[in-house]
Amino acid sequence: MKNLFSLVHVLIALVFLASCSSNQVEAPPMADAGMAPEYRIGVGDSLEINVWRNPELSRAVQVRPDGKISMPLIGDVAAADLTTVQLSQSITTILSSYVKSPQVAVIVGSSSSSDFQRRVRVTGAVKSPQSLAYRDGMTVLDLVLMAGGPSEFAAANKAKLYRKVNGEIKVYPIKLDDLINSGEVETNYTLQPSDIVTVPERSF
Repeated sequence: MKNLFSLVHVLIALVFLASCSSNQVEAPPMADAGMAPEYRIGVGDSLEINVWRNPELSRAVQVRPDGKISMPLIGDVAAADLTTVQLSQSITTILSSYVKSPQVAVIVGSSSSSDFQRRVRVTGAVKSPQSLAYRDGMTVLDLVLMAGGPSEFAAANKAKLYRKVNGEIKVYPIKLDDLINSGEVETNYTLQPSDIVTVPERSF
């Protein structure tokens, strides 16, 4: 009988722990929250394309409005939204039809598109919606305070963080009222470039 009571107590404890964990707010994965996405080439960026031992194929180019660059011998190559490694691999593959074992390096000389890629934004029921340059270590609270805080019409505990992860938009709840007024920091996520925080208005 004593063993039976012990078993019942264990089961009750497990059920309690499970119910507590089910009420926790889902946070961004640690790898996602701590690592900024790799820079992707944008329209207007200036690139240095170096083809080893082929100076006639190496040159400085600018990404055109159609997202492409022009290269000797191979013509137009898509560049926008690729990393430098991906563009280097693409050029290498195409050049392989004309040059034996080409080695290509791509360097971003000036990144006119990077300012927009590395901005964070807060919209909705805040006193001053903002689009701000991303800074390392910036958090949800930093961004909201820079926007003047929630407006008087805000449903602050229904705020959300929108983040692009592996090509998909992920949405994470933010308990903004609890964060500001009660110091509950569980949803004070560390931001990444291109994050968007939205604060909805209350339903009257």
